[in-house]
Amino acid sequence: MMRALILGGTSDANVLADAAARAGLNAVYSYGGRTRAPANQPLPTRIGGFGGASGLAEYLRRERITHVIDATHPFAAEMSRNAVAACATSGAQLIALERAPWAKAHDESWIEVADITSAVAVLPDERAQVFLAIGRQHIAPFGAKPQHAYTLRFVDPPAGPLPLPDADVIVSRGPFTLAGELEMMRSRGIEWIVARNSGGTGARAKIDAARELGLPVVMLSRPQLPDRPRAESVAEVMEWLGHRACLGA
Repeated sequence: MMRALILGGTSDANVLADAAARAGLNAVYSYGGRTRAPANQPLPTRIGGFGGASGLAEYLRRERITHVIDATHPFAAEMSRNAVAACATSGAQLIALERAPWAKAHDESWIEVADITSAVAVLPDERAQVFLAIGRQHIAPFGAKPQHAYTLRFVDPPAGPLPLPDADVIVSRGPFTLAGELEMMRSRGIEWIVARNSGGTGARAKIDAARELGLPVVMLSRPQLPDRPRAESVAEVMEWLGHRACLGA
């Protein structure tokens, strides 16, 4: 009997969970546990880590998981690598629901970098208003350039002091609109944006706003991951699972 595990935490994973529930699939949705108040799902849900690749492999065997869908964030590299290793060990089938990365348009001002250290290095030496759209896990290195005024946006309020001397936090959950991003950037005088190449439409508005305002974007490239089967849509994943994606209106 097929039993699926959705490694979630993204808007794509939420759409997949809804499609799986409506199709009556035997599936479990897993959150990594970084968000304090994750969105409710129409499937049985677990929250927290597995204990590395070996712990995930043991979970797959114990729960008799036959199919794993890695629908985590494109930058959740450790979880994606663990999924590849665990499925190879347990025999479960694996597919990644991975949105295509954004492609730079001819009139966009991107500085593409490989990692956070490089992103910090390319910011100017003179003081600037910088929007860090990279999540709360990776902001500490920007303390190396404390002269900047940083705007941060988190799903949850920060649990303690931030490692940046001049930082303003917006607590909000996406997706965000182009109009809203334009208003935010104009009202705060944003001059630079640091973003991850997440792809998809849910996080695209800030990139479109930067393009409209002519702002430079420091764009973090995706991490290198092991080869694995991948799909770019929920419909493809549902077909892989042997079901039609009845997405409805």
